[in-house]
Amino acid sequence: MTAAAAGLGGFRQRPAPGRVEHYGCRAWRIRIVSFIRIHRHSLKFWLPPLIWIGVIFCASGDTGSSQHSSTLFAPLMHWLFPHMAPGRIEAIHYLFRKGAHLTEFAVLAVLIWQALRHSPRTELRPWRWAEAGLALGLVLLFAASDELHQAWVPGRTGQISDVMIDLSGGAIGLGLLWLAGKSFKRW
Repeated sequence: MTAAAAGLGGFRQRPAPGRVEHYGCRAWRIRIVSFIRIHRHSLKFWLPPLIWIGVIFCASGDTGSSQHSSTLFAPLMHWLFPHMAPGRIEAIHYLFRKGAHLTEFAVLAVLIWQALRHSPRTELRPWRWAEAGLALGLVLLFAASDELHQAWVPGRTGQISDVMIDLSGGAIGLGLLWLAGKSFKRW
């Protein structure tokens, strides 16, 4: 066996998959420090979606239930439209709540897409449907977990239809983002 074939004589073999080469303490520290820098750099892009997820999670508690929101919504509607029938106010309240679901998950999808897409370079990149699909998949996972959470909260119910509304909101948000990017020639 020659020296080159054995990995000697100026040629370095790559470590086997799953094995890590150690080059001493200094190199190990450099790897850890660069790993921390990468995570600090990524954190500023993942912080907005994480905060928004916290806002959605808080709103899915008992204080976000229709009984609590109707205590504000119904009097406002009666003040604005004193002759409106109570049944119509309930229907408008229902549509308002579902519109809020749609909007909050549209914002979440855009924030997740932005965090996934971020690159340290400032150059323009073309639209990637894989990034949009991953963002939408993460929205679906969170929407399902949010409805599961609501199923355990007294006074709230978790509904599959709300998951579909949330997913639709995410798709609409990403679709509007794509259209805006096309119209401003960003991709």
